[in-house]
Order: sequence, then C-alpha cells, then structure tokens
Amino acid sequence: MVQTSYWFITYPFRSYQTVPNLTPNTALSFGEALKVDRGLVSEMGSCCGENTSPPAIDLQDGGSTPARSRKLIEACQEWGCFRVYNHNSILPPSLAMEMKEVVRSLFDLPPEIKKRNAGVLPGGGYVGPTPANPLYEAFGLYDMSSPPDVEAFCAQIHASHHQRETIMRYAKAVHEVMIVIGRRLCEGLGLKGDDLFEGWPCQFRINKYHFTPESVGSSGVQIHTDSGFLTVLQDDESVGGLEVMNKSGEFVAVDPCPGTLLLNLGDMATVWSNGRFCNVKHRVMCKEPTVRFSIASFLLGPREDAIQPPPELLEPPHLRRLYVPITYDKLRQLRLDNNMRAGEVLSLLLAEN
Repeated sequence: MVQTSYWFITYPFRSYQTVPNLTPNTALSFGEALKVDRGLVSEMGSCCGENTSPPAIDLQDGGSTPARSRKLIEACQEWGCFRVYNHNSILPPSLAMEMKEVVRSLFDLPPEIKKRNAGVLPGGGYVGPTPANPLYEAFGLYDMSSPPDVEAFCAQIHASHHQRETIMRYAKAVHEVMIVIGRRLCEGLGLKGDDLFEGWPCQFRINKYHFTPESVGSSGVQIHTDSGFLTVLQDDESVGGLEVMNKSGEFVAVDPCPGTLLLNLGDMATVWSNGRFCNVKHRVMCKEPTVRFSIASFLLGPREDAIQPPPELLEPPHLRRLYVPITYDKLRQLRLDNNMRAGEVLSLLLAEN
C-alpha cells in the first residue's frame, strides 16, 4: 500500500486513482490536488456514512449558518460523536505528525521516568497496565490549555526542548478546535454569546495499546462514557479498534479516517444540554496484533461552577430541568464512588420536579 502525503496527514493511498502514476514524492498541480481531495472526501464518506457511522463536519464549511449548525447539532443528538475535517488552518498536518512522533518517544522512556508523571486528579497522570485494562498505558496532565500545567508535565518526564515546543503548540491548536466547536454549538442552539468553553480546564491523555496476537478479540479499554463535556481524539491513522454505541444499542466500528479528528460528547454535555446531547458509550477492541497510539484531549467543564442548562434550553417544549446542577469534580467523584463508568451516573442526577 503506497503512502502519500497531501494537505492532510500521511494517509494510505487506496482509492484515489484519479491521479495517474501518483507516488509518495509526486508534486501535484492544483487541479490534480483537487481530484485527490475529492477522492479523500469520497473515501471519508465511506468511513463516515450518514446512517452507519458518525457523520463528518467541515470546519471550513462556507454554507449557510443554519444548515452548518443543524448538521453539528444533529450529530450531537443522534450519535454523540462526529469527525471534523478541514481543520488544517488550526491544526496543521505537520504538527499532528510531530506530535505523534513525540508520543511514540515518550512511551519509550524508562519506567521510573514515566511514573514521575503525577496527575492533579486521581488517575490523571501516568497509568500503567491494570487487571481491568491490561493492554493499556497512558500519560496525562490536568489542563493542556494552561502553559504552566504543560510546563510542569514536561518537567516531570524530562522532555526535550523540541518535545516541549511540540506539546505546547499542539495543546494550543486542539484547544482552539474546541473553542470553534463551542461557538458552533451555541450558534446551533440559538444561544447568546460564543464563549461557552471559556476558562474550562482541558485534560490531556496520550494512550498506547499493547496489542499482541494473543489479545486479538479482547478489550483494550472497557465500555465507558467520558465524564467531561467534549473529547477531541487524534486516533491512530493505521490501526483501528475504536467502537461507539449507536442509538439501537449496537457497537459500530469507527475505522481510521486519516486527516480527521474524532470528537465525542460526555456526561457533562448531557447535563448541560438538558438531555438533548448523547453521551456516547465507546470502547477499544483489539482487532489486530499491532501497537496502537491515540492522543485524547478532554474538555471537562467549568473549573468551579456547577454546570446546568442555559435558560434558553429550558424554554418550551423543554421547561423541565432533567438534571440537578453539578460540578465536574463532583460528577467524577460520583462515578468513582459508585463504579459507574458508562453514563449510569446520570441516573443519580435526575431532578425531582
């Protein structure tokens, strides 16, 4: 399978036969590049089918505001997850590639260095394989939108200057993607203001799955929902395994789709939207005996304030508040205390009306 590089990150050249004799070093004219672009969009349609897998959202969509917003809101309601593409002006493909190389190098660190990565939240720093998730290993930091937090993380693991710079630039870019999505959510729901995520901490986790021939068919990470509001995932462009649950209760494979980011909503988004948005259940399965990497950024919720629906979301026909206001820290603690990993915690938050 030929690997070719375009304005997205490096991706497998499979079905883009519109450009003859394409090689990894081919210089494309604008017209030829457009043909490859259309081929990519066509293939992305096959991995982001309208009814069979999460939809894809164009971050540079120049269409009408209502139509653009409606597609995003529908994705949040029907799937609780979606892919985004055309985000290159915010997160360039070169930066995504650099970050992946940094991630690989961090997992090559000696165990004693890895364990220095301590988190503010329980389980928020380095996590080694456990009986529950024996194939999983991860690093983490509490708030990637805070330069001091990123500096502290880099100091813990003795990151090089290049690694620090790459992590800093990547964290800033991903946070900007989140801000753009926040503005579109407000736009789509008819909310005033566009600073939905202002000041919210953004947890950062880099993941490695040690898949082996013996682990094929087993779980890399058990079924769960994310506890925060929004997750941005740069998944492995060549190794699949992620599955999300659709509204019928069936798990759907989310195959790699190079050049995109996968975003999903968590428990806090369901509370904030008064039940409109889906906190999608998902898991990682071992499909092949290959090491799998991913980079996840979690927008948690307000730093101190309780999250609750904006007043506009409690107007007819949604007058009744479904959930009690709650802070992120309290929601997360409820999940831990009650061993509720897959959204069950929302049943404890139901409002008495």
